Amino acid sequence: MTHGLFRRCTTMPGTRLSPEDQVAVDAFRAMLAAPRTPERWTPGSAQDVAVRVGAHTERAHIRPGDDLGPDVIAVALVHPDTPHAAAYAHRYTRRGWLRCETTGILDLWRPAYTALTHAAAGLDLPVDVGMPAAHYGVDVQARQSDGSGFTVLRLGPYSQTRHTSRDADRLTAELEEQAAVIAPGFTVTATSAAFDFGDREAYRDPYGTELKLLLASALAEAWK
Repeated sequence: MTHGLFRRCTTMPGTRLSPEDQVAVDAFRAMLAAPRTPERWTPGSAQDVAVRVGAHTERAHIRPGDDLGPDVIAVALVHPDTPHAAAYAHRYTRRGWLRCETTGILDLWRPAYTALTHAAAGLDLPVDVGMPAAHYGVDVQARQSDGSGFTVLRLGPYSQTRHTSRDADRLTAELEEQAAVIAPGFTVTATSAAFDFGDREAYRDPYGTELKLLLASALAEAWK
């Protein structure tokens, strides 16, 4: 795309640019200026950010509710023309959520960065984008009718959502048998959730012990 911008700007000195050429020139100037005037990302921002992927700059969407970490947040790489690029979005979003070190955020996303993306160069994202997968968890929560309650058990990390869904379903089936007796007055549910790296000590390893035993132990501890 940058090649196209250079190619269009070939008017002779002293001649007036056509409207189409002026648009190309303005876009090229904006692309050059963007990296020189970055806007600092701050925790809690709901805006997309610009991150480096190899020699290119890509647009990353921050996972809702997981944008407060000062060091690491969860992001998904998205097509630069999102939400108007449905036909190409799968090339990006199929990678799922990724762990992004906040020191690697270049800027808040701006359209001027579009020309610096893999998509603009007609390239697919590399196999290694430089960010590991952002893991997932299962939360077992107890709630009363007034909405108050607490977390009974947290499981994780899982690397794939299909695994969290499987274990959440298994725990839900188990809860239908146990919770009414052990936790009267509470509705206890198991749901898939984002893995909270800031609270990793609160999680139990879902692969180290039988799920039924983990759940029974957590319920007994909560209502002993």
